[in-house]
Amino acid sequence: QVQLVESGGGSVQAGGSLRLSCAASGRTSSGNTMGWFRQAPGKVRDFVAAIDWSGRITDYANSVKGRFTISRDYAKNTMYLQMNSLKPEDTAGYYCAAKGLYSRVSDSRDYNYWGQGTQVTVSS
Repeated sequence: QVQLVESGGGSVQAGGSLRLSCAASGRTSSGNTMGWFRQAPGKVRDFVAAIDWSGRITDYANSVKGRFTISRDYAKNTMYLQMNSLKPEDTAGYYCAAKGLYSRVSDSRDYNYWGQGTQVTVSS
């Protein structure tokens, strides 16, 4: 089992920045691939970004490319999502997730472990 705990959400004005963290514990070797998803009320859970075990391979949704950066710190068993130039449409609950292989990283159904989520609200 892998336990994931997100933090760092909050309220910010458009153009601002936030950094989300996802701390992993337990059998973290089962969660070599990690990702961020987001879900707004009444909408499906959308892929945001993913990172492989080495930290060298990353993928992003088109809507966040150039604004968001995913990274991980193995020493701290923590993944991050640096979000810059935030827009009101980025408002959502943000969830971190983990799985084994780095494949179909944008498909939420492929992830085995999920955090409880952290809310991000961007006002115009």
